[in-house]
Amino acid sequence: MPSARKPSGRTRARSYDSAKTRAAVVAQFGHVRAAVERLAPEQFALPTRLGDWTVRELVAHLAMAVEQVPAALGQPAPPAQEVTLATWPSATRALAAKVDEIARDTAAGAAPADLLNNAAARYAEAVPPAPDDRLLAARIGAMRLDDFLVVRCVELVVHTDDLAAATGLEIPYDRHALATATRLLADALATKAPGGSVEVRVPPFAVVQCVEGPRHTRGTPPNVVETDPITWLRLATGRTDWPAAVEDAAVSASGERADLAPYLPLMG
Repeated sequence: MPSARKPSGRTRARSYDSAKTRAAVVAQFGHVRAAVERLAPEQFALPTRLGDWTVRELVAHLAMAVEQVPAALGQPAPPAQEVTLATWPSATRALAAKVDEIARDTAAGAAPADLLNNAAARYAEAVPPAPDDRLLAARIGAMRLDDFLVVRCVELVVHTDDLAAATGLEIPYDRHALATATRLLADALATKAPGGSVEVRVPPFAVVQCVEGPRHTRGTPPNVVETDPITWLRLATGRTDWPAAVEDAAVSASGERADLAPYLPLMG
């Protein structure tokens, strides 16, 4: 696992270990399935922090996040890559209405546990033999399989947190899935706000430099933001806002430029 103590302006794309990413998707989805098995029938009607979705729609969306992979592998490969890891976060907002529609239709069509189990079975059959560079016709645009599995980690980790918040369950996070989600969204910040005047630390997984201004090279940076991985994911996806996180001491921010509010959230 790469060190989290080496800040970077992300001048070149971060690489991800495909074998570890594949294992992380399976592990995190397993945690979700185990949690859903513990829910009583009435808990599927609980509200979530995702608009007017109930737990039922949220679970359907989690199943869809995994089901999309074998579904895309079952289609012809598109001619060229259209979406990269660097462009994926900013592109997600345009899909919100379609995702909502599909989640509602999916939730109405089958029992939550059946959706998860069917997605897991299809994934286990289709994904292991598929090569990393296989192009997928994803809804967001054509992506490489290995990149699409990285963003599955983001989807699964972020929505695991949503599920835990809605149900009160303690749901584990696969360490590599959490690290992958943290790093991708830290890099998304560096892409959205390029520069070197602020160092953002999300130990133990990520350190990036961002925001235009004087670039720091030695000693303690004058502008530092530090938070934990779950708080960072909530900030990056709009589950919490910057003033609230600072007020609650979930984020420490020092220096006149250490205000990330103008750049958050990074995805819808």
